[in-house]
Amino acid sequence: QVQLVESGGGLVQAGGSLRLSCAASGRTFSGFVMGWFRQAPGKEREFVAGIRWSGGGAHYADSAKGRVTISRDNAKNTVTLQMNSLKSEDTAVYYCAAKPYSGSAIYSEGYDYWGQGTQVTVSS
Repeated sequence: QVQLVESGGGLVQAGGSLRLSCAASGRTFSGFVMGWFRQAPGKEREFVAGIRWSGGGAHYADSAKGRVTISRDNAKNTVTLQMNSLKSEDTAVYYCAAKPYSGSAIYSEGYDYWGQGTQVTVSS
């Protein structure tokens, strides 16, 4: 059974940084795409970043480019989201997600597995 457990959320001042982690377990993820999404109060969930577990470049939402870096640690089975220069509009619950890689270049949808989320609050 696939389990995705996020950690690292919290309260940070605008301009600060946070590092979110997603611990993945329950199967081999080498053929998977891992993604980070977020959902702010009253808004729909939106894609932040995605990466293939077995290699290849990362994909980012336009709002994340330049401030966010997604990476993976194969040995620890974790996917990390480093967020810098945080803004109040980054306040949201952040979710880790996973899906089998199908060859599609679309990283922003189609995920099958989701974590419970971790709250990020940016104070201005």
